[in-house]
Amino acid sequence: MADFDVFNGDADGICALHQLRLAEPRQAALVTGVKREIALLKRVTAASGDRITALDISLKTNLDAVQRLLAEGAVIDYFDHHQADGMPVHPNLHCYIDTGAEWCTSLLVNRQIGSRYLSWAVVAAFGDNLADAARIAAAPLDLAPSSLSELQTLGECINYNAYGETEQDLFFAPAELYRQIHAYADPFTFIREDRAYPILKQGYTQDMTQAQATAPMHESLAGAIYFLPDAAWSRRVSGVFGNALATGYPQRAHAVLTKKSNGGYLVSVRAPLVAKAGADVLCSQFETGGGRKGAAGINHLPETDVDRFIAAFDAGFTRSV
Repeated sequence: MADFDVFNGDADGICALHQLRLAEPRQAALVTGVKREIALLKRVTAASGDRITALDISLKTNLDAVQRLLAEGAVIDYFDHHQADGMPVHPNLHCYIDTGAEWCTSLLVNRQIGSRYLSWAVVAAFGDNLADAARIAAAPLDLAPSSLSELQTLGECINYNAYGETEQDLFFAPAELYRQIHAYADPFTFIREDRAYPILKQGYTQDMTQAQATAPMHESLAGAIYFLPDAAWSRRVSGVFGNALATGYPQRAHAVLTKKSNGGYLVSVRAPLVAKAGADVLCSQFETGGGRKGAAGINHLPETDVDRFIAAFDAGFTRSV
């Protein structure tokens, strides 16, 4: 019998698996990648009785692979907060899915394991730009504001590391970063002792400084759209820059289009924080798009579709402001 842990390489995916394996230790093959590598279950070939844990990857995107793995006799535990259209009913599929705007996968895992490692769920929620949900979840920890701020910065730095066209853009491959984090039950110990944190924090600061010097290329009643160049720093910062824009201007929607080395754009969309709706609807209009209500993206937007995207952005979010 083989075990597979399949998880998004961002803060939510890493922290969700970290909590789960602290509570339920298991030696498993790790299957992950950069933030936008969502169709991860297609990499897994299972035999009858194999156990697969999927975390923070859309069931809608992985539906064909889920059905194949169930037919092969695998048992699947599925934790997620993204689109789950067409969820099959099967005795070997155990779903812990909530697409509510205030949920992330780590908060779902936290609920399942009885808040045993709550501080890491708080880290993940901050990383997923769910600051209000993170603060509510953190209430039982009774942390000083400075300590809560440390968890927020950690979550943002872990999340920042996931963005890139390939793992070569990242400071740490997600599986490597997970292994380093998994040595620490306490995130404050990780902050103080692990070599990864200062590297991520410095990179985050430098990349955000460059992004924040960029002016929007399109502004409307709906919000603002930014274009970033074809560069490793742009790809790394695209998601967290979108989060920062959403936090700074909560009444507006935002999109960050990052030029890809092979043409076209990688797109990150953030709905207005006051509404947290519409990002998934917008991105799903494009072939490689998807996500959740408050935050979504498009893996490849051809240059010929940029004008159509801008028009859809304005139409979709002007109605909500």
